[in-house]
Amino acid sequence: MAQLLNEHNKAEHAPSHTAEHLLNQTMVRMFGCERSRNAHIERKKSKINYNLAACPTQDQITEVEATMNKLIAENLPVSYEYVTRDTIPAGVVLDKLPEDASETLRIVRIGDYDVCACIGAHVVSTAEIGHFKITSTSYNEGSFRIVYKVGTLC
Repeated sequence: MAQLLNEHNKAEHAPSHTAEHLLNQTMVRMFGCERSRNAHIERKKSKINYNLAACPTQDQITEVEATMNKLIAENLPVSYEYVTRDTIPAGVVLDKLPEDASETLRIVRIGDYDVCACIGAHVVSTAEIGHFKITSTSYNEGSFRIVYKVGTLC
């Protein structure tokens, strides 16, 4: 039986969008921040913002990029699980869901590294993302922006 989900209004580039999931979890683990609430994910380049009390050092930025490429190389599987709101797995935060979100939610897991509710496009495994490259960063009044590319030509 098909699951009834909200229609999705975006056509993400699956490798870039899956990288967004990995980057969110990497930032949460490294800096103790929340997942991003502001991202622009595209095939050519993607931008994502995090609320941080201080600007990360160049060594920390290098570590983020290295962690991402390590996760990608691990070829982690991307899987889906359909749940109702009363059976949400531990660790899944629903505060970004729209008010009219369906009762059935799709939970996306990337290996044992990340889990979140999402209806976007994803790759089958992290190796399909290709290389992850941070092309620039900026910090302004508590908002840290990462601009990145993925793929074989970045």
